[in-house]
This record gives sequence, C-alpha cells and structure tokens, in this order.
Amino acid sequence: QVQLVESGGGSVQPGGSLRLSCAVSGFPIGYYAIGWFRLGPEQEREGFACIIDVSESANYLSTVKDRFTISRDRVSGSVNLQMNDLRVEDTGVYTCATGWLCDSESGFKGFDEWGQGTEVEVSA
Repeated sequence: QVQLVESGGGSVQPGGSLRLSCAVSGFPIGYYAIGWFRLGPEQEREGFACIIDVSESANYLSTVKDRFTISRDRVSGSVNLQMNDLRVEDTGVYTCATGWLCDSESGFKGFDEWGQGTEVEVSA
C-alpha cells in the first residue's frame, strides 16, 4: 500500500524559507513521478512542481520556478521541496502525490496517491 507522509511545514515571514519533505513507501506499479500541490484558502488544489523518478527531471509552475526546488533523495527515498523567498500567497496545505505524468502544461494532472499534507503559513 502506498503511503506518503509530508513534513517540514511551519510559519515564516515573507521572504523566508522552508524545506518540506515527502517520505514515500510502497511505490505503486506504474509510478513515474512525485508532485507537490498546494491547497490555499480558496480551497482549490494547485500543482506547482513535480520530479520524474528515473531521470530526476523536474517541471515547475512559472510562479515558483525561480524560488522552489524539488529534489530526490536516493538514500532516504524521500522527495524534498526547498522553498525560498516565500510570499503570503504561498500559504496553504502542501501535499505530495505519486503519479504517471509530470507535465506543467497539463496542469499537473495524472496524480492519484496523496499524503495528508503539511501546513505552511507565510505572514508578516
């Protein structure tokens, strides 16, 4: 059974940094990529970063491309998300997911196994 557990959330001021981690076990058959999603106050889940397992090639939403970095830790098996220059609009619940696509142009579709999420609050 696939299990994804996020950690590393917290409260920071604008301009601050956080590092999130997604621990994955029981990889599903056909697993191809891991993505990160944000559920904001508007209650719409938005994908913004994903990484392909084999190639470690990553795709990002344009609003985070120069601020966030997704990476794969081969030792621990986790996927990390380094978030710099955080903004108030980055506030939300951050969730990781496994899927069979890693495509920003499709709106980060193709993910179907989800973690519970970790909360990030950015406020002055």
